[in-house]
Amino acid sequence: MSRRELFRMIGATAGGAAMFQAMSSLGFNAESPYNGPIELQGTPKGASVLILGAGIAGMTAAYELRNAGYKVQVLEYNNRAGGRNWSLRGGDSYTELGGFTQKCEFDKDLYINPGPWRIPYHHRGLLSYCKRLGVPLEAFVQVNYNAYLHSSQAFGGKPQRYREIKADYQGHVAELLAKATRQNALDDSVSKEDREKLLESLRGWGALDRDFSYGPSEASSDRRGYEKEPGGGLSARPIPSKPIGLSDVLDSGLWQGIPNGDTFDMQTALFQPVGGMGRIGEAFGRELGPLIRYSAKVIDIHQDQHGVTATYEDRLAPGTTLKASADWCLCTIPLPVLAQIPMNVGPALSAAISSVPYASAIKVGLQFKRRFWEEDDHIYGGISYTDLPITNIGYPNTGYHSSGKGVLLGAYIWGLNAMEFTAMTPQQRVQKVLEYGSQIHPQYPKEFDNGVAVAWHRSPFTMGCYGMWSADARAKHYDDLCRIDGRIALAGEHASFLGGWQEGAVTSSLDAIGRLHQLALAQGGKA
Repeated sequence: MSRRELFRMIGATAGGAAMFQAMSSLGFNAESPYNGPIELQGTPKGASVLILGAGIAGMTAAYELRNAGYKVQVLEYNNRAGGRNWSLRGGDSYTELGGFTQKCEFDKDLYINPGPWRIPYHHRGLLSYCKRLGVPLEAFVQVNYNAYLHSSQAFGGKPQRYREIKADYQGHVAELLAKATRQNALDDSVSKEDREKLLESLRGWGALDRDFSYGPSEASSDRRGYEKEPGGGLSARPIPSKPIGLSDVLDSGLWQGIPNGDTFDMQTALFQPVGGMGRIGEAFGRELGPLIRYSAKVIDIHQDQHGVTATYEDRLAPGTTLKASADWCLCTIPLPVLAQIPMNVGPALSAAISSVPYASAIKVGLQFKRRFWEEDDHIYGGISYTDLPITNIGYPNTGYHSSGKGVLLGAYIWGLNAMEFTAMTPQQRVQKVLEYGSQIHPQYPKEFDNGVAVAWHRSPFTMGCYGMWSADARAKHYDDLCRIDGRIALAGEHASFLGGWQEGAVTSSLDAIGRLHQLALAQGGKA
């Protein structure tokens, strides 16, 4: 079971507060400690740093160290900057472990983000680099009241609008609590002075009538929608809708989807770069220019008292072995890959590297002949949730009312389901996602055009989605992973309490280079 699944279960059974506490204790859901640009003063003359990996952590370090006067070189496995900060667009090709190559056939300006796809407002570090690098942002819609909550076991498999489930669950709970309050059942918990205030608040919160009942009314329909919406002229008069019964709401389990926008990391406002998340990596790549050596596969890392040398293969010239050396090294290579690279560090760091499994996850992008979710279903941005293995459907938060084709996030798959999908070919994954998605949007088969499917455990440059610390492993190995070993420091989301988020990569990188800088100052740059 992934931690994401665990947190969702905790939230569904014990509430949002318990979920928040659990997420915080395991290093998810913490606020960023970023307080502004790092200051690196007095860089020793001629000091150099070798950075392994041009993901967000590596490029954050390269940017700051270069500006501080260090000689910087970056080795990157891919032929692009960004790492998991990545957007697949028409014409792009991607080859996964096992040899399957996919060529993205999306139309111009359409894309899918195989990795991160949203930036919370409180991830101040990443947002600051977007501003400094000139990456424009736009709103990411986390909660769309007109999107769907879907259970294959409820309502005959028919998806329900989020606003209907939220309004009905909230209304029925408010009615029950009002009834208990009026019957003096809460006297031990609510003072006489607060009783009337509570009742009035429940009336407003639950859209209850004057008798504190929840049913068909102007107030409830204003939350859940009307059977016949108000209009103009002689046909203007609205008809209230009939709420779903409490028992049906509870039995459906769809109430579990109500708090999807309430957790700290998902609260409004969230952002996305205009044109795809990969625009951040591209901007860093342009800024750093020749400092990055692309298509460089690191095969050995060796340090001694004088410095660090990385041996790497040129992927464009198989069999060609090269070396890069510097006084210090910041390694941001994801741990499943790093664990397979010889590196002479102490047993504590070696054990830490081997103790963090990575989450399995799959994202599937689907291009359709038209934006039927807008034209037919009136869904503009946001996410629909389902109990099917695809987990959710993400609608584009830009290009509203565009003519022509459109791209959906057709699946964001986790845990055991992701392992099952990983074993399929990319085309089989796409076809299976179409099969599941058509239970929510029957338009899928007729409107489908093409798709791509990225299984992160088959990614050659990460071999997983993100680090999954357990509480025991974090207590035993986290500090060892973050400590500098000789002349080598590690950074990345795996070396943070913001696991799975780009902000973790930014803040861990700044922390690591700050400590490397202090060592360089103490040693005068070189030994």
